[in-house]
Amino acid sequence: MADELLKAGYTNVRRYQLGAPVWRALVGVMVIETEGARYVFKSDRTAIWIDVRDPAVFQKGSVPSARNLPQSGVLPSKDVGEVFTAKNDGRLPMEDHNTRIVVFGRDSEQASEVAKALAREAFHNVTYFAGTYETLKALIDE
Repeated sequence: MADELLKAGYTNVRRYQLGAPVWRALVGVMVIETEGARYVFKSDRTAIWIDVRDPAVFQKGSVPSARNLPQSGVLPSKDVGEVFTAKNDGRLPMEDHNTRIVVFGRDSEQASEVAKALAREAFHNVTYFAGTYETLKALIDE
């Protein structure tokens, strides 16, 4: 991957030897940027997209196959609130905690908060979109 990035013109490329699982354990959830989100949306049919905007906004439209897990119901403890409910009603992948989960919302701050809550619940492959819902929707609709 580093060679590909260098060929693409990036100059500040470093190889993180321990990989994504250790990064997540030491630092926390990872960010997915626009090109990565587009790639995952078009190529990974197993990924779960979590829209954390309020239910009324979600009902007006979201990205295809997104599941709503409103940030307003996410509580700071484990096994409580909306995350607990989503674990039991099928919105979250209880059969495989390594399933790719992409969290997005009104903005990256809202998405980040819910992504961190999911990571606390032992979901190991959680990323959040580093932009607004409008940006994500536009790139997916391209």
